[in-house]
Amino acid sequence: MGVAREALKETALSVRIVGTADVSPDASIGEGSSIWHLAQVREGAVIGRDCVVGRGAYIGTGVTMGDGCKVQNYALVYEPARLGTGVFIGPAVVLTNDHFPRAVNPDLTPKSAHDWEPVGVTLLDGASVGARAVCVAPVTIGRWATVAAGAVVTRDVPDYALVAGVPARRVRWVGEAGVPLEEAGADSWRCPITGKMYKEAGDTLSPATTE
Repeated sequence: MGVAREALKETALSVRIVGTADVSPDASIGEGSSIWHLAQVREGAVIGRDCVVGRGAYIGTGVTMGDGCKVQNYALVYEPARLGTGVFIGPAVVLTNDHFPRAVNPDLTPKSAHDWEPVGVTLLDGASVGARAVCVAPVTIGRWATVAAGAVVTRDVPDYALVAGVPARRVRWVGEAGVPLEEAGADSWRCPITGKMYKEAGDTLSPATTE
């Protein structure tokens, strides 16, 4: 049956799951969340309230997502990824989970689950990852940081950093609104949208304290 004719399944908690999605009965889906056409949510996954999992996205076994996350179409979130509150994962993003990927062992026998240990990507509150970016585990994307479309992240990203390129490097600072910050004096930065001030110290940025 085509998706246009497929009714949403709504539970008493207003969880919306399109009938063509594949959601394990062992997954936990928070109130107000939506799982769309051809998405797969594996066993043990925990998805918070008011989240969106787009068409064809994959949420691996035991992945955890905080409230208000958006995982766009065809993104691959492999276990044991951890997403904080309000994380955005763009279309076709990949969060990897293997240090040294191989289909077989050195003796050419097929690898089993016992032959490797998954490592995860962690995204802290408010972080965003642009379309087709790849985050190579294990890395942590800091609070309100932004990974540009097409970037390949191979090392941790500081809070409020905008990183781009292959491999990804910091090119700007961004605030909670997501737009690049403007210089406002020595080691000071201002959000042009909210007016909020930030202070730079070495390779870090944090909200400016008020006296």
